[in-house]
Amino acid sequence: MNQLSLAHIEKKYGDYVASGDVSFDIPKGSIFGLLGPNGAGKTTLIRMITRITFPDSGTILFGGEPLRESHTNRIGYMPEERGLYKTMKVYEHLIYLARLKDLSASEAAKRVNHWLDKFDIASWKQKKIEELSKGMAQKIQFIATVLHDPELLILDEPFSGLDPINAKLIEDEIYALRQMGKTIIFSTHRMEQVEDICDEIVLVHKGHKILEGKVAELKQQFKENKYSILYDGVISNGFADKFEVESVENQQAIVLAHASNNEILRYFLDHNITVRAYNEILPSLNEIFIKAVNEQNIK
Repeated sequence: MNQLSLAHIEKKYGDYVASGDVSFDIPKGSIFGLLGPNGAGKTTLIRMITRITFPDSGTILFGGEPLRESHTNRIGYMPEERGLYKTMKVYEHLIYLARLKDLSASEAAKRVNHWLDKFDIASWKQKKIEELSKGMAQKIQFIATVLHDPELLILDEPFSGLDPINAKLIEDEIYALRQMGKTIIFSTHRMEQVEDICDEIVLVHKGHKILEGKVAELKQQFKENKYSILYDGVISNGFADKFEVESVENQQAIVLAHASNNEILRYFLDHNITVRAYNEILPSLNEIFIKAVNEQNIK
């Protein structure tokens, strides 16, 4: 079953198309990438999913039901522009946000203490938000997003301002939440951040969907049969005459394998060149996006 389904979503502001006939499904229990450059329409889609704004036309289903106000308490939204009150203290702020999500005072306290301990920041309880570093505030915002145990988490640029250690901490929590059956929407313009995180993605550009699918399948779809060969030895000029070679440098050859892999490897064996690694080069999501946009422009 899908956690969320968007069908033919349209949203305009005057003549500006913020979302143009966008449709996609997000399976339950998946990490789903909503990707595209700044201004692509990601935030518009998120605002409609969270009922901050409403589509001009089209439908949004939450767990198979038409999206309604009561569903918002089953959604956790971490916006790119952080919404923390700077003069409030960390503990009271988190309690306040938990209570807004209808948690009892005792349950709110229990969950806030659990997450502060889990992130090893209980000593920051009485610090004001304005005293926190950007990375620390980011962790508090993440806690605020998951406190009410939502079914659907929407994380908009969740790694912004985090050092590698804290980015890994948040990444591990994303995986743990997925293991618990939560559905996570990961929205970012930094496509390299989601290469290994997302199960499926949708790419949007100028308000329109240009590509969607499982990450592994998209990489296979856009691959160019290009291979990297790491070797020890000397390659003769005849290698480039026999095969379509993109480059040869620093004991690495990049080959477009229109010939079979066996033919290429046979060449190295016949010339007493040791092959240390032979790997297919798959495109990055950023390369896929650029190619998809170019193809769209040609159409």
